[in-house]
Amino acid sequence: MKLYYSKGACSLSPHIAACEAELPLELVEVDLQSKRTKAGEDFRLVNPNGYVPVLVLDDGNRLTEGPAIVQYLADRAPDKKLAPAAGTFERYQLQQWLNFISTEIHKGGFGLWFNPSMPEAAKRVAIASLISRLETVSDHLSSRAFLLGEHFTVADGYLFVTLRWGVYVNVDIGRWPVLANYAAKIGARPAVQKALREEGLV
Repeated sequence: MKLYYSKGACSLSPHIAACEAELPLELVEVDLQSKRTKAGEDFRLVNPNGYVPVLVLDDGNRLTEGPAIVQYLADRAPDKKLAPAAGTFERYQLQQWLNFISTEIHKGGFGLWFNPSMPEAAKRVAIASLISRLETVSDHLSSRAFLLGEHFTVADGYLFVTLRWGVYVNVDIGRWPVLANYAAKIGARPAVQKALREEGLV
């Protein structure tokens, strides 16, 4: 399998999922400004939307959108228990968290701030919303080790990636000790360290 990624971007989430699942990946780095891979390939031929991640399977099929990709990877290694079994209520809880992170934290919070054409007033609204959503997550994690309880899932990998972005928007997650401790715990996992090293982030 081949993963198109950009250093530290949301593509780090499926990268972590693959490392946790012990699935081999060929990594292809993408410059999101030029829309070209490190080798000079036009990335828009891979994903016309021009953003990562993209997972290309050995048979040539492609998946885009991080929440879909991480569930696919988790299902490739069911013994790792990175996602509850399909059809169970717990699987829908996983999808609930993946959607919350994707829409409320990633796109609705950080994504608006990272958009250079976004007016400053809109950015302030986005940050206020982001802080509210992080409060929700902090409250949830105050009584459990991981998002779904006592076991790490791909949703935790995704949340960890977004928490790393706080430094770019002056939102210090240290204001929520629960989140700071959670991020440190996830970041110390061997598979997460492997993904970070492979992207040159540690």
